[in-house]
Amino acid sequence: MSTAFWKKKQLNEMTNEQWESLCDGCARCCLIKLEDEETGKLHFTNVACSQLDIETCRCTDYAQRTHLVPACIEITVDQVKTLTGLPATCAYAKLANGESLESWHPLLSGGQASVIRAGVSIHSIAVSERHVHPEQLEEHVVDWIG
Repeated sequence: MSTAFWKKKQLNEMTNEQWESLCDGCARCCLIKLEDEETGKLHFTNVACSQLDIETCRCTDYAQRTHLVPACIEITVDQVKTLTGLPATCAYAKLANGESLESWHPLLSGGQASVIRAGVSIHSIAVSERHVHPEQLEEHVVDWIG
């Protein structure tokens, strides 16, 4: 992959491989969010989608994710600026807004461990929705997502 392609290309000019490599693997977009009915504000929980492998922070069936989980966020060039539920550090959103990648991003650091060290990964912190009753989701709201 070409060096610093994200500095040279617009999002809509990237190959699929380049686009996918922008994902830092934090998996915060895979967390269940609750919306406050009065304010519309989204609240992150520490409960991850049942399809997420929490140890690797990767979807267990990425190709079929939107069929298996209809609420799954599919980040596209056309939607990236309007999607809610993305963390402030999301590379897609940052680049769409003319910002730079975070210093810990794997494209800069050379590996996924930097995301864990930076404290932005849900690695080993989240629980699978398979282990949480839907009525208990409010008990899992967290404020460490930003």
